[in-house]
Amino acid sequence: MSTRKTGVWLIGALGSISSTVIIGALALRKGLTEPTGMVTATEAFRELALIDLNELVFGGCDIRSAKPSATVRQVLAMSDLSDQSGQQQIETEFEKTLDDVVRGTATNCGEAIQCLAAGSNAGACSLHEEISRIREALRTFKKKNSLNDIVVINLASTEPSLELRDCHRDLGAFESCLEQNRTDAVRASTLYAYAAVREGCPYINFTPSNGALLPAIIQLAESMGVPVMGNDGKTGETLVKSALAPMFTARNLRVLSWEGFNILGNMDGSILDHADNRAAKVKTKDQVLARILGYHPHSRVHIDYVPSLDDQKTAWDFIHFKGFMGAKMSLQFVWQGFDSMLAAPLILDLVRLAEFAKRRGERGVMPHLASFFKAPLGVDEFRLHEQHRLLLDYAKQAKRDRPAAASH
Repeated sequence: MSTRKTGVWLIGALGSISSTVIIGALALRKGLTEPTGMVTATEAFRELALIDLNELVFGGCDIRSAKPSATVRQVLAMSDLSDQSGQQQIETEFEKTLDDVVRGTATNCGEAIQCLAAGSNAGACSLHEEISRIREALRTFKKKNSLNDIVVINLASTEPSLELRDCHRDLGAFESCLEQNRTDAVRASTLYAYAAVREGCPYINFTPSNGALLPAIIQLAESMGVPVMGNDGKTGETLVKSALAPMFTARNLRVLSWEGFNILGNMDGSILDHADNRAAKVKTKDQVLARILGYHPHSRVHIDYVPSLDDQKTAWDFIHFKGFMGAKMSLQFVWQGFDSMLAAPLILDLVRLAEFAKRRGERGVMPHLASFFKAPLGVDEFRLHEQHRLLLDYAKQAKRDRPAAASH
């Protein structure tokens, strides 16, 4: 069986989630842990010939400097890995991946993110120069590691929302903005996505940043035969919400209020402590409820930064609802988890499924991946069980098409 090496190019490669993705993949390769949390490790996907984790090569970009030892220790402290020799091997191999991490860009990312890029000259080039630099980094990564393909995953900090205009809805108009060096029309995520698609790389936006997969870039992806998907990975409170809200519709109970309070630490929390960045995150988290219920109850999402929590995230939700004869009742839940440990296995899933889609000749938005996102592109279904059914139906169809897929 021939090996098909695939690159995983992580935007925000030095962040908590990216580091956990790499360390988790290394631990899985060494048999030090189980693929708990990976959807593609379940029976429904076993016959799809998805790419093996041993065939993945990690690289990427970041606007910050690396602190590998501290990062590895922090991730391993969250795990139950007890093999000291294995941990040392993971640390050594993790440090080697940093050779393939290049300087990123912070073009028009807002003050909170720009401050992280101090001294990197990020944003000093023209838009075309930045795009060319990113494309060259992808080509270099591919050539150096003899890769068949690269999947690009955006795991960078949440940017302030980009106001979508007519130029974002048409590829020709958008590329004119690039020619005119209209930095106000893009965010850093826009440049990464455009460069990735131009290089033929499947692209996943795991962030809420709406500047990434603009309608114009989706047009480009469709024309170039590149699979793309986003936005905003669904890992915690919103995951529970998308599973729980259908219960109220199934029992014809009226939700009156749904208040969600989130506290978290790490870099994600510090960035979301800024109003513009937080607003972009709240937008994707807050739309799920109305889309499932079909009406707008009183609902707010609160996000607060608590530095001492580090990678831990706690969400407390209070649901006030009305039942028979107008009786008012309530339900509460508390969700506590490590943000990176919840997200990392999903990233590995998305890499495998995006690479598979590219190999099958799929293009544009991948609606079958809706269950992974808070604001899935091209999908009006927000109920988790129905979104998961889309993925299972896709897997069943892919198995039926397997002879054709195997010929690629």
